[in-house]
Amino acid sequence: MSRYFVEFSYDGSDYHGLQKQPNSVTIQEVIENNFEKFIGSEINLVLAGRTDAGVHAKQMYAHFDVEKDFEKDIFCKRLNTMLPKDICIESINLVSKEAHARFDAISRSYEYVISNEKNPFNNKFTYYFKDHLDLEKMNECCLDLLDHKDFKCFSKSNTDVKTYICDITFAKWKEVNNEFRFNITADRFLRNMVRSIVGTMIDVGRSRISHESFKKILKSRSRSEAGFSVPASGLSLLNIKYNNIFIESWKK
Repeated sequence: MSRYFVEFSYDGSDYHGLQKQPNSVTIQEVIENNFEKFIGSEINLVLAGRTDAGVHAKQMYAHFDVEKDFEKDIFCKRLNTMLPKDICIESINLVSKEAHARFDAISRSYEYVISNEKNPFNNKFTYYFKDHLDLEKMNECCLDLLDHKDFKCFSKSNTDVKTYICDITFAKWKEVNNEFRFNITADRFLRNMVRSIVGTMIDVGRSRISHESFKKILKSRSRSEAGFSVPASGLSLLNIKYNNIFIESWKK
């Protein structure tokens, strides 16, 4: 039995999220079905994380175990001809039998993009928001995120996690042309966390709440105190990092 990490990217617009679920088409289900056709045996992907319906990923990982040998050198090319155009296999990587796509990840980075200009060609990947935002105020709040650990106030209600502790190592807003881009990196994220952080910071950026109010929201541990959750379309998982666990790799 050998273990492999598969690296893939996707446009999540037309899927009910990444993780397999009954009566819905998901990215995991589509990938597993095509893997099985190529390898000739049942494949169960263990995902590095999950993304909600409509969220995208420029780099996601999952691992799977397989007994049969298969053609690694043509794996990516062949799978990409079989998969729909909104899912791409980037690489396949041999790892030790103990390596785990979720638990061995040391960091995850997301980006949220707000467009300040209406553009029908960007609807799938940005959130159109016409009001001006004060990024200086929003970046002051980013510093609070770095100093805080418990993010229950930004977590989806009724979630089954055992802890709300996350270590955020980077958070910053920047303006690029007519877009406001928020980048954030942490060891882990809670469900809906980035989208509710962005929604709350938008309220700061348009002076609906103060910096002091943002600090109080963090301490409150109450989702009802935080701002709205922005649409999924503007959110993308940028990358997941590991510490030198790939033994051999085959790229697309």
